Amino acid sequence: MKLSVIVPCFNAADTITAQLEALGKQQCLEPWEIIIADNGSTDETVNIVKQYQQIFTNLRLVDASAVKGSAHARNTGASVALSENLAFCDADDEVTSGWVAAMIEALSKHDFVAGCSDYSKLNEPWVVKSCGVREANGVKDYVYFPYAAGNNLGIKRSIHNLVGGFDEKMLLLQDIDYCWRVQKTGIKLESVSNAIIYFRFRNTVKGMYRRCWRLACYDILLHQKHQQMGMPKLIRWRHLSKDAAILPLKFLLKVRNKETFVRWLLDLAWLGGHVQGCLKYNYLTI
Repeated sequence: MKLSVIVPCFNAADTITAQLEALGKQQCLEPWEIIIADNGSTDETVNIVKQYQQIFTNLRLVDASAVKGSAHARNTGASVALSENLAFCDADDEVTSGWVAAMIEALSKHDFVAGCSDYSKLNEPWVVKSCGVREANGVKDYVYFPYAAGNNLGIKRSIHNLVGGFDEKMLLLQDIDYCWRVQKTGIKLESVSNAIIYFRFRNTVKGMYRRCWRLACYDILLHQKHQQMGMPKLIRWRHLSKDAAILPLKFLLKVRNKETFVRWLLDLAWLGGHVQGCLKYNYLTI
């Protein structure tokens, strides 16, 4: 078995069909498998997957409902994988036809890899213009360690096990935490430009705002956790105060249409989430 593709899901009935169809169109002659790790769906997700099991002989469905969150679902899928090579994608995105082959090739050369995203297929143009600059597309540089999104990662199973998998206590940003912990072992995160997925953003302003706020709140928890592992203090109150002072000026100078307004609104959400996270997790660095 050359690759185990792990797809965590929860109430993904509206999108998982498209992802399964995309996985079924892979241009790959090597043996590989799909593991759908269901995190306790209450909609038609499980029934849809069971229908596709009658078509795809390499498709497995596992119960990953014991602990809430995609981290547990990913870990559960990895625990039953038949391959030493693991690849993670999400139920609300769509892999391109060469994704599996690209992941197999990449993991034959490297231990830890990340693919890239295409925003054009699944999102309206205004959504891409509003949100595209905020997402980690491929490997994103950072002053601590680079990172990538968990919807397009590949890794050796032995290394996944070495770091204890994804942190199941983190309901968000567990993918960044995972990337950082893997790299702390000395393993580099490599970019795979031809392992492309079609990424789906939230399609309402409210959904974008709420997601950005929650991510920012968890960002504080993420930094707090890694400061205990040697990460420098990168988020400080004086930085948040500066951002708060600049926001009204940015509104006056940059907001000209729907796209620029949504960008500004997401900046506001990121700031608000950071402030909430500082208070919630007692992160009071000056």
